[in-house]
Amino acid sequence: MPNNQGAIYWIALVSVLFIGLIIGGVIVFFFRNMSITRQLRVAQRKAARTIAEAKDETKILINDAKQEADKIKISAENEYRQRFAELQRQENRLTSKTESLDHRLEGLEARDRNLTNKERESEAIRTEAISIKERQVKQLETIASMTTADAKEMLLERVESEAKEEIARRLRGWEARLKEEADKKSQEILCQVIQRQASEISSETTVSTVPIPNDEMKGRLIGREGRNIRALEQATGVDLIIDDTPEAVTLSSFDPIRREVARITINKLILDGRIHPARIEELVAKAREEVDISIVKAGEQAAIEVGVQGLRPELIKVLGRLKYRTSYGQNVLDHSIESAYLCGMIAAELGANVVLAKRAGLLHDIGKAVDREVEGTHAQIGADLVKQWDKSVEVAQGIAEHHMEAGTTSFWGYIVSAADAISSARPGARRESLETYIKRLKALEEIANSFKGVEKSFAIQAGKEIRILVKPEEIDDLAAMRLARDIVKKIEEGLEYPGQVKVTVIRETRAVDYAK
Repeated sequence: MPNNQGAIYWIALVSVLFIGLIIGGVIVFFFRNMSITRQLRVAQRKAARTIAEAKDETKILINDAKQEADKIKISAENEYRQRFAELQRQENRLTSKTESLDHRLEGLEARDRNLTNKERESEAIRTEAISIKERQVKQLETIASMTTADAKEMLLERVESEAKEEIARRLRGWEARLKEEADKKSQEILCQVIQRQASEISSETTVSTVPIPNDEMKGRLIGREGRNIRALEQATGVDLIIDDTPEAVTLSSFDPIRREVARITINKLILDGRIHPARIEELVAKAREEVDISIVKAGEQAAIEVGVQGLRPELIKVLGRLKYRTSYGQNVLDHSIESAYLCGMIAAELGANVVLAKRAGLLHDIGKAVDREVEGTHAQIGADLVKQWDKSVEVAQGIAEHHMEAGTTSFWGYIVSAADAISSARPGARRESLETYIKRLKALEEIANSFKGVEKSFAIQAGKEIRILVKPEEIDDLAAMRLARDIVKKIEEGLEYPGQVKVTVIRETRAVDYAK
Protein backbone atom coordinates (compact mmCIF):
# COMPACT_ATOMS: atom_id res chain seq x y z
CA MET A 1 0.00 0.00 0.00
CA PRO A 2 2.69 2.32 0.78
CA ASN A 3 4.27 1.38 -2.52
CA ASN A 4 1.07 2.26 -4.36
CA GLN A 5 0.85 5.58 -2.60
CA GLY A 6 4.37 6.38 -3.59
CA ALA A 7 3.66 5.41 -7.14
CA ILE A 8 0.56 7.47 -7.15
CA TYR A 9 2.49 10.25 -5.64
CA TRP A 10 5.07 10.12 -8.35
CA ILE A 11 2.45 9.76 -11.04
CA ALA A 12 0.58 12.70 -9.58
CA LEU A 13 3.79 14.63 -9.39
CA VAL A 14 4.66 13.82 -12.98
CA SER A 15 1.15 14.65 -14.02
CA VAL A 16 1.31 17.93 -12.21
CA LEU A 17 4.66 18.63 -13.79
CA PHE A 18 3.36 17.66 -17.23
CA ILE A 19 0.26 19.77 -16.76
CA GLY A 20 2.40 22.59 -15.47
CA LEU A 21 4.62 22.22 -18.53
CA ILE A 22 1.58 22.27 -20.80
CA ILE A 23 0.14 25.25 -19.01
CA GLY A 24 3.58 26.97 -19.08
CA GLY A 25 3.86 26.23 -22.82
CA VAL A 26 0.41 27.57 -23.36
CA ILE A 27 1.26 30.62 -21.36
CA VAL A 28 4.57 31.05 -23.22
CA PHE A 29 2.77 30.53 -26.54
CA PHE A 30 0.10 32.99 -25.49
CA PHE A 31 2.61 35.64 -24.46
CA ARG A 32 4.70 34.97 -27.52
CA ASN A 33 1.68 35.27 -29.71
CA MET A 34 0.80 38.50 -27.98
CA SER A 35 4.33 39.73 -28.51
CA ILE A 36 4.26 38.81 -32.18
CA THR A 37 0.86 40.41 -32.50
CA ARG A 38 2.17 43.54 -30.83
CA GLN A 39 5.26 43.62 -33.10
CA LEU A 40 3.04 43.03 -36.10
CA ARG A 41 0.87 45.94 -35.08
CA VAL A 42 3.95 48.12 -34.58
CA ALA A 43 5.30 47.08 -37.99
CA GLN A 44 1.90 47.76 -39.55
CA ARG A 45 1.77 51.15 -37.93
CA LYS A 46 5.36 51.88 -39.16
CA ALA A 47 4.48 50.64 -42.61
CA ALA A 48 1.43 52.85 -42.59
CA ARG A 49 3.51 55.80 -41.51
CA THR A 50 6.20 55.02 -44.16
CA ILE A 51 3.51 54.70 -46.82
CA ALA A 52 2.01 57.98 -45.70
CA GLU A 53 5.39 59.67 -45.70
CA ALA A 54 6.19 58.20 -49.12
CA LYS A 55 2.87 59.47 -50.40
CA ASP A 56 3.63 62.90 -48.97
CA GLU A 57 7.10 62.92 -50.51
CA THR A 58 5.70 61.71 -53.80
CA LYS A 59 3.17 64.51 -53.73
CA ILE A 60 5.94 66.98 -52.94
CA LEU A 61 8.16 65.59 -55.77
CA ILE A 62 5.24 65.69 -58.15
CA ASN A 63 4.55 69.28 -57.16
CA ASP A 64 8.26 70.19 -57.57
CA ALA A 65 8.36 68.43 -60.95
CA LYS A 66 5.25 70.27 -62.02
CA GLN A 67 6.75 73.58 -60.89
CA GLU A 68 10.08 72.81 -62.68
CA ALA A 69 8.16 71.79 -65.80
CA ASP A 70 6.20 75.00 -65.61
CA LYS A 71 9.44 76.98 -65.26
CA ILE A 72 11.05 75.17 -68.23
CA LYS A 73 7.91 75.73 -70.25
CA ILE A 74 7.89 79.43 -69.35
CA SER A 75 11.64 79.72 -70.15
CA ALA A 76 11.20 77.93 -73.48
CA GLU A 77 8.29 80.16 -74.34
CA ASN A 78 10.34 83.27 -73.44
CA GLU A 79 13.33 82.03 -75.49
CA TYR A 80 11.02 81.27 -78.39
CA ARG A 81 9.54 84.73 -78.19
CA GLN A 82 13.07 86.31 -78.03
CA ARG A 83 14.37 84.29 -80.97
CA PHE A 84 11.29 85.04 -82.93
CA ALA A 85 11.71 88.73 -82.15
CA GLU A 86 15.44 88.53 -83.13
CA LEU A 87 14.58 86.81 -86.37
CA GLN A 88 11.97 89.44 -86.99
CA ARG A 89 14.52 92.20 -86.37
CA GLN A 90 17.09 90.54 -88.66
CA GLU A 91 14.47 90.15 -91.33
CA ASN A 92 13.60 93.83 -90.98
CA ARG A 93 17.31 94.73 -91.08
CA LEU A 94 17.89 92.64 -94.20
CA THR A 95 14.88 94.22 -95.78
CA SER A 96 16.18 97.72 -94.97
CA LYS A 97 19.72 96.82 -96.22
CA THR A 98 18.30 95.43 -99.42
CA GLU A 99 16.40 98.65 -99.93
CA SER A 100 19.54 100.66 -99.10
CA LEU A 101 21.62 98.61 -101.55
CA ASP A 102 19.02 99.16 -104.20
CA HIS A 103 19.18 102.89 -103.58
CA ARG A 104 22.99 102.82 -103.67
CA LEU A 105 23.01 100.78 -106.85
CA GLU A 106 20.74 103.31 -108.42
CA GLY A 107 23.06 106.09 -107.16
CA LEU A 108 26.15 104.30 -108.52
CA GLU A 109 24.53 103.85 -111.89
CA ALA A 110 23.71 107.54 -111.91
CA ARG A 111 27.30 108.33 -110.82
CA ASP A 112 28.70 106.07 -113.51
CA ARG A 113 26.71 107.95 -116.06
CA ASN A 114 27.93 111.25 -114.58
CA LEU A 115 31.56 110.00 -114.55
CA THR A 116 31.33 108.91 -118.13
CA ASN A 117 30.13 112.38 -119.02
CA LYS A 118 32.86 113.97 -116.89
CA GLU A 119 35.53 111.75 -118.49
CA ARG A 120 34.45 112.95 -121.85
CA GLU A 121 34.59 116.51 -120.58
CA SER A 122 38.01 115.89 -118.94
CA GLU A 123 39.40 114.35 -122.11
CA ALA A 124 38.25 117.37 -124.03
CA ILE A 125 39.79 119.70 -121.42
CA ARG A 126 43.05 117.67 -121.46
CA THR A 127 43.25 117.84 -125.22
CA GLU A 128 42.62 121.56 -125.09
CA ALA A 129 45.27 121.96 -122.32
CA ILE A 130 47.84 120.05 -124.38
CA SER A 131 47.20 122.23 -127.36
CA ILE A 132 47.41 125.35 -125.17
CA LYS A 133 50.67 124.07 -123.66
CA GLU A 134 52.13 123.41 -127.08
CA ARG A 135 51.15 126.92 -128.20
CA GLN A 136 52.67 128.38 -125.00
CA VAL A 137 55.88 126.35 -125.43
CA LYS A 138 56.17 127.58 -128.99
CA GLN A 139 55.56 131.14 -127.82
CA LEU A 140 58.17 130.72 -125.04
CA GLU A 141 60.66 129.27 -127.51
CA THR A 142 60.00 132.23 -129.79
CA ILE A 143 60.37 134.73 -126.91
CA ALA A 144 63.43 133.04 -125.30
CA SER A 145 65.06 132.22 -128.64
CA MET A 146 65.81 128.64 -127.48
CA THR A 147 64.27 125.23 -127.93
CA THR A 148 62.81 123.01 -125.24
CA ALA A 149 65.92 120.84 -125.30
CA ASP A 150 68.09 123.92 -124.76
CA ALA A 151 65.89 125.03 -121.88
CA LYS A 152 66.07 121.55 -120.32
CA GLU A 153 69.85 121.55 -120.74
CA MET A 154 70.10 124.96 -119.09
CA LEU A 155 67.84 123.84 -116.24
CA LEU A 156 69.84 120.63 -115.75
CA GLU A 157 73.07 122.60 -115.70
CA ARG A 158 71.65 124.94 -113.10
CA VAL A 159 70.37 122.03 -110.98
CA GLU A 160 73.70 120.24 -111.37
CA SER A 161 75.59 123.35 -110.30
CA GLU A 162 73.35 123.81 -107.26
CA ALA A 163 73.71 120.10 -106.41
CA LYS A 164 77.49 120.34 -106.67
CA GLU A 165 77.51 123.37 -104.39
CA GLU A 166 75.27 121.57 -101.89
CA ILE A 167 77.42 118.43 -102.06
CA ALA A 168 80.56 120.51 -101.62
CA ARG A 169 79.06 122.23 -98.57
CA ARG A 170 78.08 118.92 -97.03
CA LEU A 171 81.42 117.35 -97.89
CA ARG A 172 83.11 120.29 -96.23
CA GLY A 173 81.18 119.66 -93.03
CA TRP A 174 81.75 115.90 -93.14
CA GLU A 175 85.43 116.32 -93.90
CA ALA A 176 85.81 118.79 -91.07
CA ARG A 177 84.19 116.43 -88.58
CA LEU A 178 86.03 113.34 -89.82
CA LYS A 179 89.31 115.23 -90.01
CA GLU A 180 88.89 116.50 -86.48
CA GLU A 181 88.22 113.02 -85.09
CA ALA A 182 90.85 111.30 -87.24
CA ASP A 183 93.47 113.97 -86.54
CA LYS A 184 92.89 113.73 -82.83
CA LYS A 185 93.25 109.94 -82.76
CA SER A 186 96.14 109.77 -85.23
CA GLN A 187 98.00 112.56 -83.46
CA GLU A 188 97.76 110.69 -80.18
CA ILE A 189 99.08 107.47 -81.74
CA LEU A 190 101.79 109.10 -83.85
CA CYS A 191 102.98 111.36 -81.03
CA GLN A 192 103.40 108.37 -78.75
CA VAL A 193 105.22 106.44 -81.47
CA ILE A 194 107.52 109.31 -82.48
CA GLN A 195 108.40 110.10 -78.87
CA ARG A 196 109.45 106.50 -78.32
CA GLN A 197 111.73 106.41 -81.38
CA ALA A 198 114.84 108.55 -81.92
CA SER A 199 117.52 108.11 -84.62
CA GLU A 200 120.60 109.87 -85.84
CA ILE A 201 120.71 112.32 -88.73
CA SER A 202 121.99 110.74 -91.95
CA SER A 203 123.88 112.18 -94.90
CA GLU A 204 124.16 110.99 -98.48
CA THR A 205 127.47 110.13 -100.05
CA THR A 206 128.58 108.69 -103.36
CA VAL A 207 132.33 108.73 -102.64
CA SER A 208 134.62 107.05 -100.14
CA THR A 209 138.02 108.29 -99.01
CA VAL A 210 140.78 105.76 -98.33
CA PRO A 211 143.78 106.98 -96.30
CA ILE A 212 147.23 105.93 -97.53
CA PRO A 213 150.52 106.04 -95.59
CA ASN A 214 152.32 108.40 -98.02
CA ASP A 215 152.01 110.00 -101.42
CA GLU A 216 154.46 107.48 -102.87
CA MET A 217 151.69 104.88 -102.58
CA LYS A 218 149.64 106.85 -105.13
CA GLY A 219 152.23 106.08 -107.80
CA ARG A 220 152.26 102.41 -106.88
CA LEU A 221 148.46 102.30 -107.09
CA ILE A 222 148.62 103.87 -110.55
CA GLY A 223 151.32 101.47 -111.68
CA ARG A 224 153.41 101.48 -114.81
CA GLU A 225 151.45 103.20 -117.57
CA GLY A 226 148.39 103.06 -115.29
CA ARG A 227 147.99 99.28 -115.42
CA ASN A 228 147.26 98.91 -111.68
CA ILE A 229 144.57 101.58 -111.57
CA ARG A 230 142.96 100.18 -114.73
CA ALA A 231 142.96 96.67 -113.29
CA LEU A 232 141.48 97.94 -110.03
CA GLU A 233 138.74 99.93 -111.77
CA GLN A 234 137.86 97.05 -114.11
CA ALA A 235 137.75 94.48 -111.28
CA THR A 236 135.65 96.62 -108.92
CA GLY A 237 133.66 98.87 -111.29
CA VAL A 238 134.67 101.91 -109.21
CA ASP A 239 136.40 105.11 -110.33
CA LEU A 240 139.69 105.62 -108.44
CA ILE A 241 140.42 109.36 -108.14
CA ILE A 242 144.02 110.19 -107.32
CA ASP A 243 144.51 113.94 -107.00
CA ASP A 244 146.54 116.38 -104.94
CA THR A 245 144.78 115.46 -101.70
CA PRO A 246 147.61 114.52 -99.37
CA GLU A 247 147.76 110.91 -98.14
CA ALA A 248 144.35 109.99 -99.49
CA VAL A 249 142.67 108.56 -102.57
CA THR A 250 138.98 108.82 -103.46
CA LEU A 251 136.62 106.07 -104.65
CA SER A 252 133.60 107.22 -106.67
CA SER A 253 130.59 105.05 -107.52
CA PHE A 254 126.84 105.12 -107.08
CA ASP A 255 126.97 101.45 -106.00
CA PRO A 256 127.98 101.42 -102.32
CA ILE A 257 128.76 97.68 -102.38
CA ARG A 258 131.29 98.20 -105.13
CA ARG A 259 132.84 101.11 -103.21
CA GLU A 260 133.12 98.91 -100.14
CA VAL A 261 134.81 96.12 -102.15
CA ALA A 262 137.25 98.64 -103.64
CA ARG A 263 138.00 100.17 -100.21
CA ILE A 264 138.76 96.78 -98.64
CA THR A 265 140.90 95.83 -101.66
CA ILE A 266 143.00 99.03 -101.46
CA ASN A 267 143.54 98.60 -97.72
CA LYS A 268 144.69 95.02 -98.28
CA LEU A 269 146.99 96.11 -101.12
CA ILE A 270 148.55 98.77 -98.91
CA LEU A 271 149.12 96.25 -96.10
CA ASP A 272 150.40 93.55 -98.47
CA GLY A 273 152.69 95.83 -100.49
CA ARG A 274 152.47 93.66 -103.61
CA ILE A 275 150.49 95.73 -106.09
CA HIS A 276 150.05 94.28 -109.56
CA PRO A 277 147.02 93.25 -111.68
CA ALA A 278 147.02 89.58 -110.67
CA ARG A 279 147.24 90.41 -106.97
CA ILE A 280 144.52 93.03 -107.40
CA GLU A 281 142.10 90.48 -108.92
CA GLU A 282 142.86 88.01 -106.11
CA LEU A 283 142.27 90.55 -103.37
CA VAL A 284 139.11 91.83 -105.08
CA ALA A 285 137.67 88.28 -104.97
CA LYS A 286 138.51 88.00 -101.25
CA ALA A 287 137.06 91.44 -100.59
CA ARG A 288 133.81 90.39 -102.28
CA GLU A 289 133.63 87.34 -100.04
CA GLU A 290 134.16 89.53 -96.96
CA VAL A 291 131.47 91.95 -98.13
CA ASP A 292 129.05 89.04 -98.73
CA ILE A 293 129.73 87.78 -95.20
CA SER A 294 129.23 91.26 -93.76
CA ILE A 295 125.98 91.58 -95.72
CA VAL A 296 124.61 88.36 -94.19
CA LYS A 297 125.75 89.46 -90.73
CA ALA A 298 124.10 92.85 -91.20
CA GLY A 299 120.83 91.18 -92.21
CA GLU A 300 120.96 88.76 -89.26
CA GLN A 301 121.84 91.57 -86.84
CA ALA A 302 118.93 93.71 -88.12
CA ALA A 303 116.47 90.82 -87.69
CA ILE A 304 117.78 90.07 -84.19
CA GLU A 305 117.72 93.73 -83.19
CA VAL A 306 114.09 94.14 -84.24
CA GLY A 307 113.02 90.75 -82.90
CA VAL A 308 111.89 89.24 -86.20
CA GLN A 309 112.52 85.51 -86.29
CA GLY A 310 112.23 82.80 -88.92
CA LEU A 311 113.41 84.79 -91.97
CA ARG A 312 114.71 82.69 -94.84
CA PRO A 313 118.48 82.97 -95.56
CA GLU A 314 117.70 84.41 -99.01
CA LEU A 315 115.70 87.26 -97.45
CA ILE A 316 118.39 87.89 -94.82
CA LYS A 317 121.05 88.19 -97.53
CA VAL A 318 118.97 90.62 -99.60
CA LEU A 319 118.07 92.57 -96.44
CA GLY A 320 121.77 92.90 -95.52
CA ARG A 321 122.50 94.53 -98.88
CA LEU A 322 120.45 97.51 -97.70
CA LYS A 323 123.39 98.34 -95.39
CA TYR A 324 125.15 99.74 -98.46
CA ARG A 325 122.07 101.44 -99.94
CA THR A 326 120.98 105.02 -99.25
CA SER A 327 117.85 106.96 -100.16
CA TYR A 328 118.08 110.74 -100.03
CA GLY A 329 121.10 110.29 -97.77
CA GLN A 330 119.29 107.96 -95.36
CA ASN A 331 120.76 104.50 -94.87
CA VAL A 332 118.00 102.13 -96.02
CA LEU A 333 118.83 99.35 -93.53
CA ASP A 334 118.74 101.80 -90.62
CA HIS A 335 115.51 103.21 -92.06
CA SER A 336 114.06 99.66 -92.27
CA ILE A 337 114.98 98.91 -88.64
CA GLU A 338 113.48 102.21 -87.54
CA SER A 339 110.31 101.54 -89.58
CA ALA A 340 110.04 98.06 -88.01
CA TYR A 341 110.07 99.58 -84.52
CA LEU A 342 107.50 102.19 -85.57
CA CYS A 343 105.23 99.55 -87.16
CA GLY A 344 105.37 97.51 -83.96
CA MET A 345 104.45 100.54 -81.85
CA ILE A 346 101.57 101.55 -84.12
CA ALA A 347 100.26 97.97 -84.21
CA ALA A 348 100.47 97.78 -80.41
CA GLU A 349 98.47 101.00 -80.10
CA LEU A 350 95.83 99.68 -82.52
CA GLY A 351 95.68 96.19 -81.00
CA ALA A 352 97.05 94.47 -84.14
CA ASN A 353 99.63 91.68 -84.52
CA VAL A 354 102.94 93.30 -83.49
CA VAL A 355 105.10 90.47 -84.92
CA LEU A 356 103.58 90.76 -88.41
CA ALA A 357 103.80 94.56 -88.26
CA LYS A 358 107.53 94.48 -87.38
CA ARG A 359 108.17 91.94 -90.12
CA ALA A 360 106.43 94.13 -92.71
CA GLY A 361 108.27 97.24 -91.50
CA LEU A 362 111.68 95.55 -91.63
CA LEU A 363 111.13 94.18 -95.15
CA HIS A 364 109.14 97.07 -96.66
CA ASP A 365 112.11 98.51 -98.63
CA ILE A 366 113.83 95.19 -99.43
CA GLY A 367 113.06 95.76 -103.09
CA LYS A 368 115.57 98.65 -103.14
CA ALA A 369 118.38 96.11 -102.75
CA VAL A 370 117.68 94.68 -106.21
CA ASP A 371 115.73 97.46 -107.96
CA ARG A 372 118.73 98.14 -110.24
CA GLU A 373 118.58 94.53 -111.42
CA VAL A 374 114.78 93.93 -111.65
CA GLU A 375 112.14 95.96 -113.50
CA GLY A 376 109.35 97.52 -111.45
CA THR A 377 108.84 99.65 -108.36
CA HIS A 378 110.72 98.69 -105.22
CA ALA A 379 107.40 98.12 -103.39
CA GLN A 380 106.20 95.57 -105.94
CA ILE A 381 109.65 93.94 -106.19
CA GLY A 382 109.81 93.61 -102.40
CA ALA A 383 106.29 92.14 -102.26
CA ASP A 384 107.23 89.56 -104.91
CA LEU A 385 110.37 88.59 -102.94
CA VAL A 386 108.35 88.10 -99.76
CA LYS A 387 105.68 86.07 -101.60
CA GLN A 388 108.45 83.86 -102.99
CA TRP A 389 110.37 83.23 -99.75
CA ASP A 390 108.26 84.24 -96.76
CA LYS A 391 104.74 83.08 -97.73
CA SER A 392 103.15 85.73 -95.50
CA VAL A 393 100.14 87.33 -97.20
CA GLU A 394 99.79 90.20 -94.69
CA VAL A 395 103.49 91.14 -94.88
CA ALA A 396 103.50 91.06 -98.69
CA GLN A 397 100.32 93.14 -98.75
CA GLY A 398 101.80 95.79 -96.43
CA ILE A 399 104.99 96.00 -98.54
CA ALA A 400 103.12 96.28 -101.86
CA GLU A 401 100.78 99.00 -100.55
CA HIS A 402 103.10 101.15 -98.45
CA HIS A 403 103.42 103.77 -101.23
CA MET A 404 99.69 103.60 -102.10
CA GLU A 405 100.61 102.36 -105.59
CA ALA A 406 98.25 99.35 -105.51
CA GLY A 407 94.60 99.63 -106.42
CA THR A 408 93.51 99.26 -102.80
CA THR A 409 95.15 99.83 -99.44
CA SER A 410 94.65 97.42 -96.56
CA PHE A 411 95.11 97.81 -92.82
CA TRP A 412 98.76 96.63 -93.06
CA GLY A 413 99.45 99.00 -95.94
CA TYR A 414 98.38 101.96 -93.83
CA ILE A 415 100.53 100.86 -90.88
CA VAL A 416 103.68 100.42 -93.00
CA SER A 417 102.98 103.65 -94.91
CA ALA A 418 102.63 105.62 -91.66
CA ALA A 419 105.85 104.17 -90.21
CA ASP A 420 107.73 104.80 -93.48
CA ALA A 421 106.52 108.41 -93.56
CA ILE A 422 107.50 109.03 -89.92
CA SER A 423 110.98 107.57 -90.41
CA SER A 424 111.67 109.36 -93.68
CA ALA A 425 110.05 112.71 -92.91
CA ARG A 426 111.52 113.36 -89.46
CA PRO A 427 114.02 116.27 -89.28
CA GLY A 428 117.42 115.23 -90.57
CA ALA A 429 116.29 111.87 -91.88
CA ARG A 430 116.86 112.63 -95.55
CA ARG A 431 118.76 115.12 -97.61
CA GLU A 432 118.16 115.93 -101.25
CA SER A 433 120.71 117.07 -103.77
CA LEU A 434 120.33 120.67 -104.89
CA GLU A 435 119.40 119.69 -108.44
CA THR A 436 116.68 117.26 -107.27
CA TYR A 437 115.40 119.83 -104.79
CA ILE A 438 115.07 122.55 -107.45
CA LYS A 439 113.37 120.14 -109.86
CA ARG A 440 110.85 119.14 -107.21
CA LEU A 441 109.97 122.77 -106.39
CA LYS A 442 109.59 123.55 -110.09
CA ALA A 443 107.38 120.49 -110.62
CA LEU A 444 105.16 121.55 -107.70
CA GLU A 445 104.60 125.00 -109.19
CA GLU A 446 104.00 123.54 -112.68
CA ILE A 447 101.31 121.21 -111.32
CA ALA A 448 99.55 124.10 -109.57
CA ASN A 449 99.79 126.43 -112.60
CA SER A 450 98.27 123.76 -114.88
CA PHE A 451 94.81 124.28 -113.35
CA LYS A 452 92.36 126.83 -114.74
CA GLY A 453 91.85 129.94 -112.64
CA VAL A 454 95.29 129.84 -110.96
CA GLU A 455 97.04 133.21 -111.07
CA LYS A 456 100.31 132.45 -109.25
CA SER A 457 101.84 129.67 -107.18
CA PHE A 458 104.79 129.63 -104.78
CA ALA A 459 106.55 126.57 -103.36
CA ILE A 460 107.74 127.43 -99.83
CA GLN A 461 109.19 125.76 -96.73
CA ALA A 462 111.64 123.66 -98.72
CA GLY A 463 108.85 122.19 -100.82
CA LYS A 464 106.72 121.16 -97.84
CA GLU A 465 104.01 123.68 -98.77
CA ILE A 466 102.70 125.32 -101.91
CA ARG A 467 100.56 128.46 -101.82
CA ILE A 468 98.28 129.16 -104.77
CA LEU A 469 96.68 132.50 -105.60
CA VAL A 470 93.52 132.14 -107.71
CA LYS A 471 91.47 134.61 -109.73
CA PRO A 472 88.44 135.51 -107.59
CA GLU A 473 86.19 136.16 -110.57
CA GLU A 474 86.75 132.61 -111.87
CA ILE A 475 87.08 130.60 -108.64
CA ASP A 476 84.53 130.91 -105.81
CA ASP A 477 84.93 129.57 -102.28
CA LEU A 478 83.55 126.10 -103.01
CA ALA A 479 85.57 125.84 -106.22
CA ALA A 480 88.68 126.76 -104.21
CA MET A 481 88.10 123.75 -101.97
CA ARG A 482 87.68 121.48 -105.01
CA LEU A 483 90.81 122.99 -106.58
CA ALA A 484 92.89 122.22 -103.47
CA ARG A 485 91.65 118.63 -103.47
CA ASP A 486 92.37 118.20 -107.21
CA ILE A 487 95.89 119.61 -106.87
CA VAL A 488 96.60 117.27 -103.95
CA LYS A 489 95.50 114.27 -106.04
CA LYS A 490 97.68 115.33 -108.97
CA ILE A 491 100.71 115.84 -106.71
CA GLU A 492 100.19 112.40 -105.18
CA GLU A 493 99.88 110.78 -108.61
CA GLY A 494 102.67 112.56 -110.49
CA LEU A 495 105.36 113.60 -108.02
CA GLU A 496 107.74 111.82 -105.65
CA TYR A 497 108.56 113.71 -102.45
CA PRO A 498 109.58 112.95 -98.86
CA GLY A 499 107.00 113.48 -96.13
CA GLN A 500 103.90 115.47 -97.08
CA VAL A 501 103.09 118.62 -99.04
CA LYS A 502 100.58 121.17 -97.76
CA VAL A 503 98.42 122.81 -100.45
CA THR A 504 96.96 126.22 -99.57
CA VAL A 505 94.58 127.94 -102.01
CA ILE A 506 94.14 131.69 -101.40
CA ARG A 507 91.21 133.58 -102.90
CA GLU A 508 91.31 137.31 -102.35
CA THR A 509 88.97 140.02 -103.64
CA ARG A 510 90.30 143.58 -103.72
CA ALA A 511 88.29 146.73 -104.28
CA VAL A 512 90.43 149.68 -105.44
CA ASP A 513 89.27 153.25 -106.01
CA TYR A 514 90.94 156.66 -106.13
CA ALA A 515 89.90 159.90 -104.43
CA LYS A 516 90.42 162.90 -106.72
